[in-house]
Order: sequence, then structure tokens, then C-alpha cells
Amino acid sequence: MAASGSKTVFGDVYRDDKVTSTRNDLSSRKHTGVYFADQSRIGYLKASVSLKIQEQSNRHLPFGLSLKSHHTSSLACFSTRAALDVFDSNSKEEQIGKSSDQATLGKTTLKLLSGSCYLPHPAKVETGGEDAHFICVDEQAIGVADGVGGWAEVGIDAGKFARKLMSNSRAAIQDESKGSINPARVLERAYSSTKAKGSSTACIMVLKNEGIHAINLGDSGFIVIRDGCTVFHSPVQQHGFNFPYQLESENKGDLPSSGQVFTIPAVPGDVIVAGTDGLFDNLYDSEVTAVVVHAVRAGLGPQDTAQKIVALARQRAEDRNWQTPFATAAQDAGFRYYGGKLDDITVVVSYVSSNTNM
Repeated sequence: MAASGSKTVFGDVYRDDKVTSTRNDLSSRKHTGVYFADQSRIGYLKASVSLKIQEQSNRHLPFGLSLKSHHTSSLACFSTRAALDVFDSNSKEEQIGKSSDQATLGKTTLKLLSGSCYLPHPAKVETGGEDAHFICVDEQAIGVADGVGGWAEVGIDAGKFARKLMSNSRAAIQDESKGSINPARVLERAYSSTKAKGSSTACIMVLKNEGIHAINLGDSGFIVIRDGCTVFHSPVQQHGFNFPYQLESENKGDLPSSGQVFTIPAVPGDVIVAGTDGLFDNLYDSEVTAVVVHAVRAGLGPQDTAQKIVALARQRAEDRNWQTPFATAAQDAGFRYYGGKLDDITVVVSYVSSNTNM
């Protein structure tokens, strides 16, 4: 994530057709302490999403077709049923996310099999970067967070805030009653328990019998892939370009109640890809979906799929000429920016599979 009140150094940046910097600087808008004055008027935006589940017609579209605008849901399809009913519950893939606490839909028991990959910014390898995530196996829950790097200018490692927030989220989930995990309540409890200095975005989700329940605050997020199509992408929350909502220590930033809450139907074969902005700033939904479809066809498990997505995201981040989602957003904001955005990259891939109760 770009720093609060600092500068990010990535592509060649121009504004109003004039070079604003010869050192490839893009002024960030993630300013510490600049938020809505009346936090009490910001409630949960409950977006209960009903996705029509239907059979897709046979389509075989080329890789990277029809790139959409920054952080939007692309419905471009890459194959028919490419991601549906292909996951063997007896797969030899590392059972990182295999759950004994299974959501039941009619006579079908849904299970979440998750794997992750994290690649810190090259300059932050020694400190571990500022992203954090967790996978709760039995509770079928996952979470990602992205600490704001600008705190480093005042000697604070925001990665500690993000890691503590995710650690507290996991503890809060394990304290919830089985089958009654509320991601919004989990985030509230985790945030109130996080005393480290810094700030962070956050995304938490759990698979339940009604489907995927999630809360997202900021520009981390997730997409849902079904039948080779991206059928949902959590909206980005930001105060302005490159200035996302963020939880901050000592209640100085946005609050968990500002997060967007979602309930999304899930079916066997769905693939959920959660990540920080290091993913979504560098890859369009269609690109992520294409990687998932190819990985599923190859019989890869979620961890290997996550690694492939991260590898492509880093490749795009280092390319100064590729038209990335971040470049598109920068241009829409008045900058002439080219290339990717080098950042920490976290990806959690979750396969939804099923057992039939006899």
C-alpha cells in the first residue's frame, strides 16, 4: 500500500501533460488523520448480493480479453464449467483450508479449501513487508490486511498493526459460536484489541450455509469466479485516488463500521481470490480469472494457484509499460501514469467443493 502522507515510487508520472517529477514519484493521498469528522454517521453498507446461478454457454475466449476499468467486476468468461465441480475432496493438495466445520446447503455440504502466497516488496523483504493474512481451517474463514507504509517515515512499522489485526481477527473467530461467525463483529473485536501503532485495510470472510459472508474496508478485497467468469468483485472504498479507507490505531482513522458487508451465494466449483492492493492494482479481474481457469484445468490446488497469481502480479508490477488497473486509475485521476505498482502482494485462493449428505 502507498504510504500515508508520503510518496510512492513506481511508473513514470505526469499530470496535466506536464512532468511533475523526474524521479518517478506519485504523490500519495493516503494522509494520516484526514477522515470524515462525524464517524457516527457512517454505518455498514449492507450489500446482499444475489447472483443468478445459470449454465453458461460454451465460450472459449482468448487470455486477457476485454479488460475492464479499475477494480470492477468483469463478466468475461474463459471456459464453460472450467471452475465447476472439479475439486476432489480426496485431492493430494495440501489441505490448508480443509474444514470439518462445513456449511450445509440443502443436502449438499460446502467445504472451503484454501492456500496462500505472500511476496513482500523487494525493499521490505528484511522486515517482512506490511501485508498480513490468516486462514482458519475449521471455521472456514480467511482474512487479508495491508498496513500503510507511510508510518515508516516516523519510525513505525505498520506491518505490525496489520499482523496484530489479523491475529486478533483469528482469535475473535475462534471465540465465535460455530455456524454463527459474523465477519463484521469479528473485525470490530479485532480492531478494539489491536494496540499496535499504524493503520491498515482489512477484508474478512467466512463460508456459511447461506454462502460467503464478508466485510471489506479499503482497497484490499476479493473476487468470486464461477464457470470461468468473474461474477463478483468487492468494491474499493477510498476517500480519493490512492487514499483508501483504513483502520488506524487510537481510533484516529476510519472505523470497522465503515466497512461494506456482503452475503454472496456460493456453489460447488466457485473459486474465491482474496488479496491486497498489490494484487488488484496490477491485475485485472480477467487476468486473475484466466490464471485460475488454467490452474484448475491443470489440476493445481489453491496454494499453487495463489503462487501463479502472485508471480503474474509481480511481473506486471515491474513492467513500466503495461496498462495496469493502477495506471488506469491514475490516468482517470488526472495523471499520465504507465506501468505497474510495485508493492507487497498477498493472495489467498479458496476452492469451494462439496459432499452430498446421504
